[in-house]
Amino acid sequence: MRAWGHPEPGDLDRVVVVSPHLDDAVLGCGLLLAAIPGTTVLTVFTGAPPAYPDPMRPWDAECGFGPGDDVMEVRRAEDREALARLDAAPEHLGLVEYSYRPDDAVVPVPEIAAALDRVIVRLDPTLVVMPFGLANPDHVAVHEACLSVRSGARSDRAWWCYEEAGYKHIPGQLAWRVAGLFRTGHWPTPVVLPDPGPVAAKRKAEALACYGSQVRALEADWDLSAKSGVPEQYWRLAPPPPGWEGLAAADPGR
Repeated sequence: MRAWGHPEPGDLDRVVVVSPHLDDAVLGCGLLLAAIPGTTVLTVFTGAPPAYPDPMRPWDAECGFGPGDDVMEVRRAEDREALARLDAAPEHLGLVEYSYRPDDAVVPVPEIAAALDRVIVRLDPTLVVMPFGLANPDHVAVHEACLSVRSGARSDRAWWCYEEAGYKHIPGQLAWRVAGLFRTGHWPTPVVLPDPGPVAAKRKAEALACYGSQVRALEADWDLSAKSGVPEQYWRLAPPPPGWEGLAAADPGR
């Protein structure tokens, strides 16, 4: 039992954090990034649309953008600066988020999975840290794409889930996702983050401050500063101990 909950040997040698949007990784995994220099942050939705919506999306207006601004160019620059503060390396996939696509249609999961798989093959990580996929359609699609990649030829490496900041506070969302993963055989189990050291929280805060176009809207929508002290929690996806498989079908009330 002493080994349960700890990273396994070699897990943290080469880490990739999958981020739906430019800021999600630092919001949800900033302490991990501070603890493991050299981590790659693979952000999916980093591309600009052929033309930005007119009228502007409320989120962009809340972030302080105006007509004619290249929103994604600004956000990519913010991301590079933020990740440099944490000694992390950015990888931008260049797909377009749903709010900039016709009819708010999310990029199909197979397309996301194929793009992720190509980069994961190149980076050859020992650990992939993926979002739980809570509430936001882009987050849900990235979560499903990661599961698809994991179920294929990339199941030989460690996979953890992280709790997306803000979304994990939506009533029932995190519990619903954990329960669904459990019942479909993924067995999410909390894992202990290596001690990031005493200055990690300060470094995370400094990195978050680099997302100047997002912080104001995040504060307005999520009361970000009041929740910034919530610990980061990671969940390993791995088979159960032999003989425990039937627990997924058991009645938890008995």
